[in-house]
Amino acid sequence: MIPERVVVLGAGSWGTTFGKILADGGAQVTMWARRAELAHEIDQAKRNSQYLSGINLPRSIRATHVLQKAVEGAEQIYLSVPSKSARDTLKQLRPLIGSSDVPVVSLMKGVEKKSGLRMSQVIEQALGCDPARIAVASGPNLALEIAREQPTAAVISSSSQETADRIARTARNRYFRSFVNTDVIGTEFGGVLKNLIAVAIGIVDGVGYGENTKASIITRGLVEMTDFAVAYGAQAETMQGLAGLGDLIATCQSPLSRNNTAGRLLGQGYTLQDVVKQMEQTAEGLGSVAPILKLAKAKGVEMPIVEQVRMVLDGTLDPRDIAPHLTTDDDTPQGERTTNDDGDSGGALRRALQRALHLLRDGGRGAGSDRP
Repeated sequence: MIPERVVVLGAGSWGTTFGKILADGGAQVTMWARRAELAHEIDQAKRNSQYLSGINLPRSIRATHVLQKAVEGAEQIYLSVPSKSARDTLKQLRPLIGSSDVPVVSLMKGVEKKSGLRMSQVIEQALGCDPARIAVASGPNLALEIAREQPTAAVISSSSQETADRIARTARNRYFRSFVNTDVIGTEFGGVLKNLIAVAIGIVDGVGYGENTKASIITRGLVEMTDFAVAYGAQAETMQGLAGLGDLIATCQSPLSRNNTAGRLLGQGYTLQDVVKQMEQTAEGLGSVAPILKLAKAKGVEMPIVEQVRMVLDGTLDPRDIAPHLTTDDDTPQGERTTNDDGDSGGALRRALQRALHLLRDGGRGAGSDRP
């Protein structure tokens, strides 16, 4: 097969890591960085010392700070910029790609603050392109671990099976496996919502609470994620896959998670303003709380854990009071409603483990399905 010529827009930790994934899979990769000095370091030294310290990038990767030069001849475009600046970047991109039918892949995990739109919707609107050209990538993808070539998997989702398959074949190598689905709504919202739960986990970690509290919040948080996503048209099973449960576990338990780190600082008593100043990169969860709660209200979805995160951010709730049992004023015993109501107890988790074992046996080759 002739290698795909691809461009990754955004040279933070995740964008650079995904560029490495693509290059290690055989693609011809060009990185675009806003800052000329960062583009020069990636292009000449094959390093990104600010965002991926200690990682050697493939010698085949090229980089530039000139957007037009970056996208020239590209057969696939990957977007890895903060959600708050996505629309501005896309406005610059639109005249450069014209009426091209090149696929556009979102690596972003956020919603637009004013509109509440998912990133694929922002791409569709800003570029005026066919949704079948758009794909999203999500999963348990902590950048530094992947940059160190520790095995993991992701899911590529598009309304077009053909587009999803094409991207998945490009975004794979010996340590990174891409599965596919066509549930764009669930895949995107999984990547957004897990950040909010990760902030909650960081808060209780910063306070000093232990594993029981964190496990309770993760479990009940998955219910909130599923309720929300399904209300907006997602498939419940997507929340049991890589973009939901997989990403939730990785983001909540790792100190490499920016959202976990932001929450931990809040739990230690720092104000939101102080946390934002200390963070080198964007913690998407902080900016997603308000728009997600607005969307939840529009559909009548209750998200008590996310609401508690909002209150901590606003300074109206002591971080020590955030906990899963403080989600109702009603003392009436409640049934434990879970996301797996099909009578197949443990089925979703069992199938997820089976897929993980299959990945290890297969060695990360090719594209598969993320459907449980």
